[in-house]
Amino acid sequence: MKIEKAAFCRSSVTLSGKPEKRLPEFAFIGRSNVGKSSLINMLCTGAYKETKGKELARTSASPGKTIAINHFIINDNWYLVDMPGYGYARLSQKQRGELSKMNNQFLNGSKELANLFVLIDSRHSLQAIDLDFLKSVGRAGIPFSIVFTKCDKLGKNALKNSIASIKEELLNYWEELPPCFVTSAQNGEGKEELLNYISKVLKLVE
Repeated sequence: MKIEKAAFCRSSVTLSGKPEKRLPEFAFIGRSNVGKSSLINMLCTGAYKETKGKELARTSASPGKTIAINHFIINDNWYLVDMPGYGYARLSQKQRGELSKMNNQFLNGSKELANLFVLIDSRHSLQAIDLDFLKSVGRAGIPFSIVFTKCDKLGKNALKNSIASIKEELLNYWEELPPCFVTSAQNGEGKEELLNYISKVLKLVE
């Protein structure tokens, strides 16, 4: 698949605030500062964007900048959904609770959600907050995949060992892992694999 057209559609804080046009949704979520916005922009590199030349998703050096669920319409036939991160953010406890409630409402209530991509930083061991989130998604029966980010930050052997260690730990909770992707927003690694997977899922849900 090639993303030829990408445009911001709507931001919402409730399930009822989603775009009225119902299309398959592919959502991206991860711990704060995992590189979610950078990955989204990488996937849409080369596409015609109705953003006056700016990046599709806003990136920032400060974590916790995504505070609403953002829908982007892709190729006029599916939505890329940028969700607020979980974990540390410079927000009050009340705000973090509201974001968690918003995320849960969308993940458990959106009938159009075709797949959730959970982003994990390949540079670090599996964090407890990532494991807890993955387990909650599994219990809810939400279709999900794992995306390892920032793979360019490690050497080949270190990256291989890091990902193997994370997968080994996850296999303590799952007999079989969901599809996993290794990506870099800097050099474009994993772009083709991710987009081909989305194309495959689209054919199944159409």
